[in-house]
Amino acid sequence: MKVFVFGYGFTGQALARRLLHDGWEFAASYRTPGDAQRIAADGGRAVAADDRRGLAAALANATAVLITAPPGPQGCPGLSALVPALAEARAFPDWTGYLSTTGVYGDRRGRWVTEASPLAAQSVEGARRVGAERDWLQAGAGMGLTVAVFRLPGIYGPGRSALDRLREGKARRIAAPGQVFSRIHVEDLASGLAASIAQPRAGAAYNLCDDEPAPNTEVIAHAAGLLGMEPPPEIPLAEAGLSTAALRFYAESKRVSNARAKAELGWRPAYPTYREGLAAILAKGG
Repeated sequence: MKVFVFGYGFTGQALARRLLHDGWEFAASYRTPGDAQRIAADGGRAVAADDRRGLAAALANATAVLITAPPGPQGCPGLSALVPALAEARAFPDWTGYLSTTGVYGDRRGRWVTEASPLAAQSVEGARRVGAERDWLQAGAGMGLTVAVFRLPGIYGPGRSALDRLREGKARRIAAPGQVFSRIHVEDLASGLAASIAQPRAGAAYNLCDDEPAPNTEVIAHAAGLLGMEPPPEIPLAEAGLSTAALRFYAESKRVSNARAKAELGWRPAYPTYREGLAAILAKGG
């Protein structure tokens, strides 16, 4: 069983490590020598992202393909690189997963959203994801690929959590009344993807997130308590001096349901809220 990851970042690495533990092999794309070295150190085969022949060879016997790279102004880089390579290799993986974002739902003023909710992206990034989802699903239907889309909230885990930001002195408690958002521990994300690989369904869309959306201020305060630190003071949103992109994030508030993933994939997050997730990171020395 072989998985190919286009964009070997935080999530791709978590999935590759999980599947390696289960006896899989993996290959992944890279753009810099440092990325290639990291892939090799993790036991994978590194393939240049712009090497179509190399991509075709890596995809020839792939059981699963994961695309994590975000879209740009020209669309999804994974689509433009992988579709020709898949065609050249005449490869038909059992599962192709595209990582999108819950930003495709836009602002719901704190209301719940499901995969059946209308897509109403309000940011440039969210709109690009809507387009990339559409393009991958259309490409999958045209090529006979089993493509599934995964809409993700904020991803955290060892080395990338509120605990790390507090230790580095970079944590901020931005007070945006009524604003909540969902999260997912990277290991829960990897287990959700693995569950879908075991039960591929063409055209599927899943929200992978924890069970308890919460405001930024609450999470940072809880993390500070775990570290025995005084939480940073709350800063009103209007006084935080945030970038345009960050302001767009805080302009959206929604609660994301993971009921479909639970029902169809039998998936359950090991860390149903940020409290269990942060405690586990701390217990492991993170």
